[in-house]
This record gives sequence, C-alpha cells and structure tokens, in this order.
Amino acid sequence: MERLRQRADFLAAASGTKVPAPAVVLQARKRADDGPARCGFTVSKKVGNAVQRNRVRRRLREIVRLSGFKRMLAGHDYVLIGRGAALTLPFERIAADVDGALRRIHAARNGNTGSR
Repeated sequence: MERLRQRADFLAAASGTKVPAPAVVLQARKRADDGPARCGFTVSKKVGNAVQRNRVRRRLREIVRLSGFKRMLAGHDYVLIGRGAALTLPFERIAADVDGALRRIHAARNGNTGSR
C-alpha cells in the first residue's frame, strides 16, 4: 500500500467524494494515472490528545492493511479521517464502517444510488 504524505495530496482528495460513517469519514478522488491506490490517514485534535489520536490512526491503518486495501481501486487516492467514536467502538465495527464507506464511495462513482 502506498501512503499519502504530502499536504497537496490530502487537499486534492478533500475535493473528491466524501462518505461519512460513525467512526470515519472517507474521502476519495480519481487521479490522472493508473498507479496503485494510495491511502492517507488523519485525525484532528478534536478527537483527543496525541496518544488518543495515534491510537485511532493505528487502528485505521490496521483495518486498511487487513481488508480495506482489497476494495481500493488503482488510480485513486483515499483519505480516512478518524472520528472520536473510533476510540470507543469495537475494532470490527470500525472495520465495517470503513468497508461500507468504500462500497458507498464506489457505488457513487459508478452512478448507483445504493437503494434497493
């Protein structure tokens, strides 16, 4: 998995599609190239002190490492913004939120509304 590290990449992803979930907000945008998917992680100071923010960031990285990266499409940038709920929710629930957000973001890109 390639990581987003430069501010310009995070700002570019912020101009793309956004999907909120209880534990995270997922931002995604299609790049001009077809390189591998890139992912960035951020947690604001509203979530808590440095220890709490790092805990949320580590949990998000592990979720993407275990399962989320398989759903990420080549040529896309993704930013996961951790929310305060990610501190108290079970790991499986956060993973389900990320998975659902990825499904919704790709459904929105394909023009599907997701309603049945």
